[in-house]
Amino acid sequence: MISVLLPTDFSENSMNAITYALEFFKHQKTEFFVMHAYQNDVYDHEKLVSREDFDEVLEEVRNQSQTNLDNLLQTVKKISPNPKFTFHTISSYNPLVEEANLIAKAKNIDLIVMGTKGKSNEHHIVFGSQTFQVLKYVRCPVLAIPSNYTNAQPKHILFPTDYLIPYKRRELKLLCDLTASYKSVIDVVYVSKSDKLSMRQEDNREFLKETICKTEVNFHIVKSKNVAETIQNYIKDNAIDLLVMVNTQYSFLEDMLFPSTIDKVSLDLKIPLLALQNSTRSL
Repeated sequence: MISVLLPTDFSENSMNAITYALEFFKHQKTEFFVMHAYQNDVYDHEKLVSREDFDEVLEEVRNQSQTNLDNLLQTVKKISPNPKFTFHTISSYNPLVEEANLIAKAKNIDLIVMGTKGKSNEHHIVFGSQTFQVLKYVRCPVLAIPSNYTNAQPKHILFPTDYLIPYKRRELKLLCDLTASYKSVIDVVYVSKSDKLSMRQEDNREFLKETICKTEVNFHIVKSKNVAETIQNYIKDNAIDLLVMVNTQYSFLEDMLFPSTIDKVSLDLKIPLLALQNSTRSL
């Protein structure tokens, strides 16, 4: 069984991500944890004008959160009455990142699925602030779904790498488990100014070759100085359905998603991103 955390703010984007997850995992026995972290809703509430109002507003938001979760669960079960699925709801007065980390550890979550954006849905922003924070700070793989994206059958996957990361077996097994049902083709692409590998890179490549899925896996080298542009072009030219990247310090993904300022984010995604966190949790 795979354990999946579905954070929601009850927006259309989060509902689209949940619908995607239901379709994506339809062949697998899956335990879903649908979670709403409502601390921001309390502090942003229009009735919270003084500290004396806090307890009343907190109670109102707490009750509304649970009601919305109950209604969402009814909708989800109508969309996908799948006997392979079990569901739990979690309503929490916590920041999203803190609650997601707590649940990931307590429930041994395999994957977080959420929209790239939430309620704001500003067109010029690639990732909403909540998704951005989860990608950066939650120690669990994240599958981020763009607004209105509906193709939940990843037939062709791009896995860019510089071979500098000592991959984790758990992370690679997750990728294999997620894509096995779709017989996905995986393109592992080394993007670099040079095609010569160091001994460390050679060892990491061999480990990847030995450990990655038993489906069709192609290894390519693309010479380029601009990693983000190369990835964007490869996605467009090869009809890629899913981008897989390892998110750790000094990785491609860190450079593209977490520069000094958010407006310099160079990864403009129109397809889902599976960010493997190179997690240190036990196998």
